[in-house]
Amino acid sequence: MIPIRNISCCALFVSLVLSRVAGADTRIEIVVDQQGPVINKDIYGQFMEHLGRGIYEGIWVGEDSDIPNTNGFRNDVVGALKELHVPVLRWPGGCFADQYHWRDGIGPRDERPVTLNKNWGGVSENNHFGTHEYFELVEILGADAYVNINVGTGTIGEAADWLEYMTSDSESSLANLRRTNGREEPWQVSHVGIGNETWGCGGTMTPEYYTSVFKHYATFAKATGGQEPVVVASGFSDESTEWTEAILTGVPDIFSMNYGAISHHFYTIPSGDFSNKGASTGFGEDEWFSTLSNTLRMRHIIEANVAVLDEHDPENNVAFYVDEWGTWYDVEEGETPGFLYQQNTIRDAVVAALNMNLFHEYAERVQMTNIAQMVNVLQAMILTDEEQMVLTPTYHVYKMYVPFQDATSIPLKIREDSKYTYDGESIPKVSATAAQNKNGKLHIALVNSHASAPENIEVELPDDIGSASGQLLTGDSLDARNNFDEPARVIPVDVSYLAEEGRLSLSIPARSVLVLKLE
Repeated sequence: MIPIRNISCCALFVSLVLSRVAGADTRIEIVVDQQGPVINKDIYGQFMEHLGRGIYEGIWVGEDSDIPNTNGFRNDVVGALKELHVPVLRWPGGCFADQYHWRDGIGPRDERPVTLNKNWGGVSENNHFGTHEYFELVEILGADAYVNINVGTGTIGEAADWLEYMTSDSESSLANLRRTNGREEPWQVSHVGIGNETWGCGGTMTPEYYTSVFKHYATFAKATGGQEPVVVASGFSDESTEWTEAILTGVPDIFSMNYGAISHHFYTIPSGDFSNKGASTGFGEDEWFSTLSNTLRMRHIIEANVAVLDEHDPENNVAFYVDEWGTWYDVEEGETPGFLYQQNTIRDAVVAALNMNLFHEYAERVQMTNIAQMVNVLQAMILTDEEQMVLTPTYHVYKMYVPFQDATSIPLKIREDSKYTYDGESIPKVSATAAQNKNGKLHIALVNSHASAPENIEVELPDDIGSASGQLLTGDSLDARNNFDEPARVIPVDVSYLAEEGRLSLSIPARSVLVLKLE
């Protein structure tokens, strides 16, 4: 057997044909005669906000930029994002959404007003990226549009006008204004969020007050032209279910008339303390473990909220969205604090995979998640520095998991699973998920969360499976990462295995993610 941890992380094809692993630590059975819910492709959704270099430079550089671009969108970033098959893109925030007035972002760019981004760095916002630019990006990526309405500083009339501007196929003044600004046909809006974090930056509301506000907005802020976007209520953060209960009991009439969802936000930080989060690099096993332990709190959040949904919505009309999630560390030294720029390591890749496996498990209710954020902010897919671009370990996990989009989940039975114990606390060492895609191909993803120990895993296979191939992502240190000097330090390597006697025996290296197609 070739020891994977000694393989250089380069773009070489690595073929591993393994014999049975003696004394497997974890045994997994794929229950192929059962099917779970479909894993909605929107679980792999993205989120971008007017925050730091998340849009300007990160995606939008303008037609006159020396950075190669098409209609102002940088070619390298757009090309990389297309590889992820981005299903849905949330915009314009985030906290920025509740200070954003859509009319500032339409018309000739040199005539758009310059406003102040009061939430993120107090910087000037030239509004060159607005409604038309957003929808052009959505269409370039082949994604659906998730637009967040301004509730904090906006009005119901402003929200209704924006939806008419975007979706009307009539001869109304707003529809004709859109045509004057260069778009003849209405855009398709798949999701409309009524406010963002209304418990905090979106208005410091109580759940009862927001429920009334939501009903008011949802009554008038509707798409036209026959479109029926999903109406998304702003839920809470962390482990409370108070907002979910208030919304479900307070607006049943709204959700009965519209497709509905309740959003939730949860960020993973190593320390558990937002005032002193922890560094994105240079950490030890203590922060490796605390980060993974904290991210697994997502299970309790989903379980608690799904229980409330099941009680009040047994017909399963209301979905649960985690439309902001990811790791949040202290800002990198030398970076503007309000720009939330941080490095991205193999730890972030493991966090992403652990959460994806969990979202698959609750796919009946969890219909969308949106990692924060797509480029240059928090747990980003891509980092840029002027004309340079680098793909992060999180990007590679998202690309490896593309086969799970809209696949049918397959139950797993995990037996004799081992624990990862550190300083008296334990978390599961192995996380796993399986699904069958639309072409009938079976895929399995495995995560070894341990900081240093490999794991021997035996997978019981269907009788017709004889081999497996896919990709493995790991790193040579706890904070292994890609940067502009070493852009390919952490990249997937191709692997293949042969089954023996209906079993696949694997030795999975520490801190790794493995995705396989079974054939």
